[in-house]
Amino acid sequence: MEFHGNCKRIFQEDDLRQIFMLTVEVLQEFSRRENLNAQMSSVFQRYLALANQVLSWNFLPPNLGRHYIAMFESSQNVMLKPTESWRETLLDSRVMELFFTVHRKIREDTDMAQDSLQCLAQLASLHGPIFPDEGSQVDYLAHFIEGLLNTINGIEIEDSEAVGISSIISNLITVFPRNILTAIPSELFSSFVNCLTHLTCSFGRSAALEEVLDKDDMVYMEAYDKLLESWLTLVQDDKHFHKGFFTQHAVQVFNSYIQCHLAAPDGTRNLTANGVASREEEEISELQEDDRDQFSDQLASVGMLGRIAAEHCIPLLTSLLEDRVTRLHGQLQRHQQQLLASPGSGSIDNKVLDDLYEDIHWLILVTGYLLANDTQGETPLIPPEVMEYSIKHSTEVDINTTLQILGSPGEKASSIPGYNRTDSVIRLLSAILRVSEVESRAIRANLTHLLSPQMGKDIVWFLKRWAKTYLLVDEKLYDQISLPFNTAFGADTEGSQWIVGYLLEKVISNLAVWSSEQDLANDTVQLLVTLVERRERANLVIQCENWWNLAKQFARRSPPLHYLSSSVQRTLMKALVLGGFAHMDTETKQQYWTEVLQPLQQRFLNVINQENFQQICQEEEVKQEITATLEALCGIAEATQIDNVAILFNFLMDFLNNCIGLMEVYKNTPETVNLIIEVFVEVAHKQICYLGEAKAMNLYEACLTLLQVYSKNNLGRQRIDVTAEEDQYQDLLLIMELLTNLLSKEFIDFSDTDEVFRGHEPGQAANRSVSAADVVLYGVNLVLPLMSQDLLKFPSLCNQYYKLITFICEIFPEKIPQLPEDLFKSLMYSLELGMSSMSSEVCQLCLEALTPLAEQCAKAQETDSSLFLATRHFLKMVFDMLVLQKHNTEMTTAAGEAFYTLVCLHQAEYSELVETLLSSQQDPVIYQRLADAFNKLTASSTPPTLDRKQKMAFLKSLEEFMANVGGLLCVK
Repeated sequence: MEFHGNCKRIFQEDDLRQIFMLTVEVLQEFSRRENLNAQMSSVFQRYLALANQVLSWNFLPPNLGRHYIAMFESSQNVMLKPTESWRETLLDSRVMELFFTVHRKIREDTDMAQDSLQCLAQLASLHGPIFPDEGSQVDYLAHFIEGLLNTINGIEIEDSEAVGISSIISNLITVFPRNILTAIPSELFSSFVNCLTHLTCSFGRSAALEEVLDKDDMVYMEAYDKLLESWLTLVQDDKHFHKGFFTQHAVQVFNSYIQCHLAAPDGTRNLTANGVASREEEEISELQEDDRDQFSDQLASVGMLGRIAAEHCIPLLTSLLEDRVTRLHGQLQRHQQQLLASPGSGSIDNKVLDDLYEDIHWLILVTGYLLANDTQGETPLIPPEVMEYSIKHSTEVDINTTLQILGSPGEKASSIPGYNRTDSVIRLLSAILRVSEVESRAIRANLTHLLSPQMGKDIVWFLKRWAKTYLLVDEKLYDQISLPFNTAFGADTEGSQWIVGYLLEKVISNLAVWSSEQDLANDTVQLLVTLVERRERANLVIQCENWWNLAKQFARRSPPLHYLSSSVQRTLMKALVLGGFAHMDTETKQQYWTEVLQPLQQRFLNVINQENFQQICQEEEVKQEITATLEALCGIAEATQIDNVAILFNFLMDFLNNCIGLMEVYKNTPETVNLIIEVFVEVAHKQICYLGEAKAMNLYEACLTLLQVYSKNNLGRQRIDVTAEEDQYQDLLLIMELLTNLLSKEFIDFSDTDEVFRGHEPGQAANRSVSAADVVLYGVNLVLPLMSQDLLKFPSLCNQYYKLITFICEIFPEKIPQLPEDLFKSLMYSLELGMSSMSSEVCQLCLEALTPLAEQCAKAQETDSSLFLATRHFLKMVFDMLVLQKHNTEMTTAAGEAFYTLVCLHQAEYSELVETLLSSQQDPVIYQRLADAFNKLTASSTPPTLDRKQKMAFLKSLEEFMANVGGLLCVK
């Protein structure tokens, strides 16, 4: 009754269809019975599971082994794409109705419900040649939605059904084209969207409850995420749905989300199922992910729905935030009066404050995601829905009142005359500025201990996200721009100057007050980077006296900036360097660099040039100075851009040479050695792509010297304890990162023979012979003997190591046969280990390394070389991987390319492998299938040669080969 995955290799498609139809008949018979005894239930369940398996097999890629079939069968997200021969079976509406009937009958049995929902999820994803035309798709979809609505409307959904039902809906929305979805009867489509709305709100409430109860199995959270993704798919389609089509549904889902995240009585947060408030103190783990990261997908979906219904959602958020800020201000004042009245009184009940902070936390997160998108590597743009909303209402807006509300964060918006005639988006921003102002006033009133660092983080996170998108908005990027936006935050406006000044004050205040809260300090300096990373914004920042004071204070390393963590100091240095490239006259710029960079250089030289430096180098004060300098150098390198690389490279090169000397001094201080290598890593990472030949040579030489010193100090050193092994892990990881960064010059090169450096330093690379290859191969020579199997258990180290090996094989294949014998053997062993014992990602990297090595062998035609013999061994490994072993199908292309090149190189050995495999087959059917498949595989390229056309034909044949026999011989 239950078949193993490999049975699919024996059954033909007709057999599977017959099994499925037989199963359907049995299920129909059982579903007619009113009551099932235990034995009948057991049989019923097995037939239901069988139906599930057959449908799973029908969609699976044919080259998967048993392990992968099991993996797919346990998945809720399946895509069913059967051939035309299944048309009569699966398009029979009675089959679909049967599975809905079965589910209604057994839905309270968790195990059986899983199988029936999985069958329905697969049927919901039906697509491909089974449909003869669009009409049949429309009929099928309409019947399916009717069956779904009849099954779930008016019932209380069980926990065990939530994910399955959300998968069914997700598949319907994802798989069926929009024109098919909109072609079903409009009333039916309307009922479907209403049902989706109801389920989303319901699952959202249950998900919030799961979180409060800290359940291990968050089924409603998973189901809720799937439904929110389905909404995104729907609402982003403006071709088939007119504007406003989903507005009311978006309002309901948005309201529900907000309600779940607000405290009672306005919301339902922290309420148990019985309506009793949960009063337990929440212990937040240090390792717990921040809400804005953990729920980023949810927040992005809710933000999008909020924009769809901007008319409702923006005023709602404004009203809720303004109310919470007023209450927060009142609470803090009451606490202050209480403290003044009785300074020695006991602890204050912070329950009201905690609830307010949590409300504000979620309101700021939702506002951030509604007003701006996540942009990584792209120019951040104001979302069109927000821009249109502001433009639409701009005729009703009084610009002066809007600016007054924006510029008066210390006052309630409602206290300003005409406050209802302000731009709603700007008023929402003003509400968050008011949160920020309440926080600042509490700090000035010595109430910092009552404030929430989380709220502080939320404020600067929001301000950074907002500033990236709205501050000094570039008119050229938009067809039309909102007049209130342009007046309030556009270029050359008082509004933008005021906001820049306000944000800078916020940064300076936070760094002074929250220096011990690393996450908050980090978010704060990220806001500062945002203010200066674009030249137009930096031009405004440097006009603020506060900026110059901050730069001087940091250069002097005076408290409180001196107390900031290393990573925060590094980012602060990056911001200060970026600010230095704003528009200033020559004299001012010289003064700036004198105040920012010169003290760093001077302090460093003063320390290392002391006669007794060797004796005092381990003193805490000296080590702190060295560490602070190294962190600052990393920050300077991180600030590199094409228009500042010339100045920064020359400045950093002086330091790099001194850093090599420090490697010797601090050879027994792992954390300092680590940081020195990290400086080189950052310089190579950020600057190598801009360097012409002469400058690149300078960097190669410095890196080579660094590696030589490291090698002298570490080779042969005994590492016995775990801490020492972890220190070495960090060293090696950084060295491989450095080598990989140097290699990237071969891929990404923006230099123009030192054109970017013209005027900074004359001279060319005169008769120097150090190349990237020399440095990298020396580095590999250093790294390989240190790479133990224990160290390869660190995933990041393992991945970086194999990435580096692959890069080297791709870029310098001709150097590999010339390696010293021990190094060559280590490299080959590493590739073998990576292919046989590491993750699929590492295995793929090794396969990608084999192709250029085999091609190099073919070019050299040295049949007695070590590399030639090694590739023969790899031919057998890749052959076994493709034919005998289960493997991730994503690796098939890399394996196929390596296989083809190795077959070209070792044709006789390949024929021998095929003959050996065939002669071991006892089953004549399998023997014949294999023989035919191998004949077809090489027929298009006999004899195979390293020709691109032949290679492409072979790879296509390999696809057919894997479809015919892939997995046939797979063993556990």
